[in-house]
Amino acid sequence: MTGRKMLITGPTGQVALPVVEHFAKIADVYALARFSKQEDRDRIEALGAKVIAADLADRDTLTAVPEDIEYVLNFAVVKTGNFEYDLKANGEGVGNLMLRCRRAKGFLHFSSTAVYDHEEGQRPRVENAPLGDSHRDMFPTYSISKIAAETVCRFTARQFDIPATIARLSVPYGDNGGWMYFHLLMMQQDMAIDVHPERPNYFNPLHADDYIEKIPYLLGTASTEVTTVNFGGSEKVSVEEWCEYIGELTGLTPNFNENPKAFGSLAIDPTYMHELIGPTRVSWRDGIRRQIENLAPEALI
Repeated sequence: MTGRKMLITGPTGQVALPVVEHFAKIADVYALARFSKQEDRDRIEALGAKVIAADLADRDTLTAVPEDIEYVLNFAVVKTGNFEYDLKANGEGVGNLMLRCRRAKGFLHFSSTAVYDHEEGQRPRVENAPLGDSHRDMFPTYSISKIAAETVCRFTARQFDIPATIARLSVPYGDNGGWMYFHLLMMQQDMAIDVHPERPNYFNPLHADDYIEKIPYLLGTASTEVTTVNFGGSEKVSVEEWCEYIGELTGLTPNFNENPKAFGSLAIDPTYMHELIGPTRVSWRDGIRRQIENLAPEALI
């Protein structure tokens, strides 16, 4: 990726920010977001990326994107709860971006395991598992918007010969935050942590070190037929287990509350991922310890 012209959307988010920081050191990085806050713009520019203020829902704003972008990493997502806008931004927005970057050598769209049907329970999801509206109770538009975005991505790639990969993220986290850090904060306040009654609730946490390392390989799998692959850590672990581990590190005790509206298990089957790009390397225990050391070192015992 050294010296390549890259576009990264959603750069101010917890997931994409370390990606911008990494690639801005070696590549010609453009970072696209609405940038409604000056401090966000300043932060991204300080990392060495070129800022583009645009809205994927408004294709006219995308004229600021250079037409010779070589690689696109699409992390952008909106969750306003308004179906009309969220489908336009997340679904149509993918098409708008791909058409603007139709000369790209690889378009990597980050989707989510939220596209899978919750009714599959604890069974690890393979890429052809049933899709469903698994996040409706917490984020009304999220799962449907993600499914729509995947559909638009496939259609646009095939119709306009744009090599693409869809990577369905499990639980991305890193030294700068993630779901586990929120659980730590809840444990510090003795707040109940909602878990689905069909316990344990399994996921495949993916550390930033791993997803940054794998991005060039995912781009290498891009094709006009579109590669769709689960993208999570090679290790499966439950919410209950990682909260208990946070307790071991901090002396805190998690208080679990069974709630049928909580996110249920969405563990992945990593077989196809391993075939394409190999296993991940950061164990969930090491990743969580690093996260706490970085964000709340005073909490460690």
